[in-house]
Amino acid sequence: MEPTPEEPKDVIVLGAIKKGAKKFEKIQNAAQIDADELNSILEKLEKRELITVEEKKSWFGKKIEIKITEKGSKEVEERIHELQGKWDQMSLLYKSGDKQKLKQYMDDNKSILPTMMFFGVMDMIMFSMMFSMMGMMMTDYVPAESIPSDTSGDSSSDSGSDGGGSDGGGSDGGGFDFDVGF
Repeated sequence: MEPTPEEPKDVIVLGAIKKGAKKFEKIQNAAQIDADELNSILEKLEKRELITVEEKKSWFGKKIEIKITEKGSKEVEERIHELQGKWDQMSLLYKSGDKQKLKQYMDDNKSILPTMMFFGVMDMIMFSMMFSMMGMMMTDYVPAESIPSDTSGDSSSDSGSDGGGSDGGGSDGGGFDFDVGF
């Protein structure tokens, strides 16, 4: 497989650096990948001049700082723009109520769903409602560790987005009792 900028993990690593993670461990935590894989991604990004790796000498020896380049920033902006477009498409399919098309679209874009979450281009409540419409679990599509647990900060995020049970067939007419006040 040839390395393309579309590689979701590359984009996530680049995004983490753009968000201000300069140290290896910080980037690793943000991107949720193991050290070896992160190393090879960073090498790839450096070869493509999307990041620079600076060695700073300090009292305690060497310190490596990883910074995003202008080119890298543009790359992230383009990716986010693309992801936003794909999210808009998913939203339209969801609103149209066409389960088959939505499922097909999600299948085609499965690899970028965690990236969408990482960059916050999706509305998590609507995203979880897409799954309940299709009668599926979010974890069928997205690894559990990619699902943000405490991101949005709005009080409604804890109703129904934890993927835990909510037996689906409840008698309360769907189970979403959001107070939609926007």
